[in-house]
Amino acid sequence: MNKSATIQARIDPSVKNKAQKILNKLNISMSEAIAIFLTQVSLTKGIPFEIKIPNELTEETLRKSENGEELHEVSNINQLFKELNS
Repeated sequence: MNKSATIQARIDPSVKNKAQKILNKLNISMSEAIAIFLTQVSLTKGIPFEIKIPNELTEETLRKSENGEELHEVSNINQLFKELNS
């Protein structure tokens, strides 16, 4: 496939940096991630995931999680599954 089209986008630097760290762990370049997204848009004829505004509880929980507040920790995966199944 000929890859000659160019896309330029302005992105919040913190969003870009967070995404870049995740993509690096996945061994996927930013260009490849964008190409995957646009391919899925084309195939599904829309955004390939649900987009919605979080309610107040979800928004507060996400904020706390990002700040490392009120996190629940387990010592190992077995404990996690035990708690999830109880």
